[in-house]
Amino acid sequence: MSIKKFNLRDFRIAKSSKRKELAAEVDSMFRESGFLLLSGHGVPPDVIAEQWRAVSSFFSQSQEIKTEVSVPYPGYPYGWIGPNKEALAASKGVKTLPDLKESFNGGPLTIPLGILDKQAYEFCYQPTLFPKVNGFKKAWISYYGKMEALAKEIMEVFAVALGLETDYFNEFINYPISALRALNYPPIKNLKNKDQQRAGAHTDYGSLTILLPEPKSTGLQIFWHGKWIDVPSTDDCFIINIGDLMELWTSNRWVSTLHRVVAQPNQPGRLSLAFFHQPDWDAEIKPIFNEAQETSVKSGPYLMKKFLSTTN
Repeated sequence: MSIKKFNLRDFRIAKSSKRKELAAEVDSMFRESGFLLLSGHGVPPDVIAEQWRAVSSFFSQSQEIKTEVSVPYPGYPYGWIGPNKEALAASKGVKTLPDLKESFNGGPLTIPLGILDKQAYEFCYQPTLFPKVNGFKKAWISYYGKMEALAKEIMEVFAVALGLETDYFNEFINYPISALRALNYPPIKNLKNKDQQRAGAHTDYGSLTILLPEPKSTGLQIFWHGKWIDVPSTDDCFIINIGDLMELWTSNRWVSTLHRVVAQPNQPGRLSLAFFHQPDWDAEIKPIFNEAQETSVKSGPYLMKKFLSTTN
């Protein structure tokens, strides 16, 4: 099984009938694996290059400097989360050793007026603790903005793929509570525990993820038909996968696939950028195609519960 490619530029310029034909390919991809490779995305190469430069510079700093922007307590969402602080498999109820990684995390660029839920402010709208690394904040904000715009466009593709109006999801993403994570997986020489991973087996929580692994890096795997399958990284593509809320939205028509970043002996270091698109805090997510399926969740509280389950 290989992850299939979808060209967003072709979709942009296509006429109505061709758009539906292309979107049907997306429907097929997400029914099968929950993943696709996105080409023709239009994100400027210089924006990507500056973001790589910024996060590489940050992760090369001493621990003392990184600690200056460390999250002040477990569960604070934005800033540096150091090694041995997170175990993603816990979000699936599986107890493991901490993941072999560190991360820098940032949240929404704007805070909407009129938020009455105290938890929304405390969890989603805390300040991002930016490091004093030359050009970091500017590169981060630029990349986040491009990801936010790209995610909105992908949601429109999703709507067409599901046979809905193009703007169907817009009312749920007026003020998305999306997070951007830069992940650093240090080199591994000797793996002391074979059950410890760089990122434990998990599904993503929201509507979709836009992932950009470092070119030519390896380790991302999806669980498909009882086997772990490698997902390639390519120079010109983002990796797109859907999360739990989109699986619920589609009445389980699309699959939020279990995945991990595997740890192996003599493994080089790996960087990755992950943009987790999440609907508005108070968006109610319920099945579109099966009204008898009574399950529904609120976007923000669901995200918060999942995130807090993984922190040490």
